[in-house]
Amino acid sequence: MTTTPVGMRCPECSRQRTVVKTLRNTARHPEVTLALIAINVVAFLAKGGGAFAISGGQGPSGTVFTEGALLGSLPGVPELGVAHGQWWRIVTGGFLHESLLHIGFNMYILYVLGRMLEPALGRVKFGVIYGVSLLTGSLGALLVSPHSVTVGASGAVFGIMGAAAVEMRARQIPIMQSGVGGLILINLVISFTLPGISWGGHIGGLIGGALAALVIQLGARYRSQALALAGCVAIGVAAFAGSVLIAKSTEVQPSTPVQLVEPGQ
Repeated sequence: MTTTPVGMRCPECSRQRTVVKTLRNTARHPEVTLALIAINVVAFLAKGGGAFAISGGQGPSGTVFTEGALLGSLPGVPELGVAHGQWWRIVTGGFLHESLLHIGFNMYILYVLGRMLEPALGRVKFGVIYGVSLLTGSLGALLVSPHSVTVGASGAVFGIMGAAAVEMRARQIPIMQSGVGGLILINLVISFTLPGISWGGHIGGLIGGALAALVIQLGARYRSQALALAGCVAIGVAAFAGSVLIAKSTEVQPSTPVQLVEPGQ
């Protein structure tokens, strides 16, 4: 046996270099991240008219966009919105974007955070956090602006930011020094200062992602992945049901103009 700074090791083991894994150096093959980016890009191309606009301002266009964007209801238009049975909008709105700048910004942040977080958590847990964040982001958007057309993956991306912050805190990594804290603060400032941005979707996604990460950590503490996944599913189901209830309860609000919301720009 050989004495080492970490205790007694056999001669063969002492010659081996210990690999230390962190949130950054574990990032190699973020398959789920790349798949999510691909889905968003395909949905962006499929939306039709105005897809290659550099920035927003052209309004909704294309069947995919108008039928998939998140919308609670429009006063006087009974056939549109989550309040009228179009529940798929709660999910599909998070995969649609208005412009190249919109999708480019969201997908860049998703790629950077996905390369860091997905290998550390695993594909399943990362995908679950993204899904929960998307649903809680939709809930937040409908709470704040149920009569506005809302699109973008930023609710889910904010959730990944929140999950990254929770994971770093658990691993005793300084959040501000890592860059994630600054990224969250900058995006929150943008959310509340620039017009036409769904700050409700951002806050909802941020909270949902952080909660999902905490539930996953709780499951790991009790060595039960089933407990972690069940908790995340419960959050997602509650967010989905809450979105439907909010859409229905705000259906009778006074008429307001249709406003295109661009989360994440």
